[in-house]
Amino acid sequence: MALFDAVLELADDHLVLGHRLSEWCGHAPMLEEDLAMPNMALDLIGSARVLYDHAGKLEGSGRDEDALAYLRGERDYRNCLLVERENGDFAVTMLRQFYFAAFMEPYWQSALGSSDPVIAGVAGKAVKEMAYHIRHAGEWVVRLGDGTEQSAERMRDAVLDLHPYTAELFEEGAAEGVDALPSRAAVRPVWDATVSAVFAQAGLEVPKDAFPQTGGRSGIHGEALGHMLAEMQVLHREHPGAVW
Repeated sequence: MALFDAVLELADDHLVLGHRLSEWCGHAPMLEEDLAMPNMALDLIGSARVLYDHAGKLEGSGRDEDALAYLRGERDYRNCLLVERENGDFAVTMLRQFYFAAFMEPYWQSALGSSDPVIAGVAGKAVKEMAYHIRHAGEWVVRLGDGTEQSAERMRDAVLDLHPYTAELFEEGAAEGVDALPSRAAVRPVWDATVSAVFAQAGLEVPKDAFPQTGGRSGIHGEALGHMLAEMQVLHREHPGAVW
């Protein structure tokens, strides 16, 4: 059913990006970020858990959140390509988080009035979390973009690397025509305004999407996602049915 597929896309976005952020734990460039990034990861994974649980009930075939998170291969994942991009430079991580949060905050704002009580409930919590993520990651975009020559170069490189993946955020995918979820395309003007405002402070130019990279919603992913899932899923696959 369309709602199941659309909720699964949302859950995959949040789990994959949450796991990517968690990979910084113990490796961040300063203590404050070593605390901030895992906490942002927990925000995303918390939303993913509720969404997976809801998706499993919508599907009605007995798959729970663990089965959906840990027992699907990379071609079964429907996350956008942006969130699976490897952490790379710290500038890449912060820009990736900013791009995603700048999309999800207005998306969840629109979802507050959803006819689906679970979606509306997730939105009520997530909209506050995404507002913080925009502020935190956006401050780093400005700090690096308007910082030293080296930091500015790194942020410019991050923009060139990641911006082609942002177009997929606005593809309707399985959510097209699903009344319980907001239109992704309708979020574009708010996202554009947020990105333009922060880039202006950072001394960055917004690139034109000459060659947008898409395919994640169809299960076509980069090699990095397969490596990430192998690491993320190994414990559950080695010990099926295990619980904490």
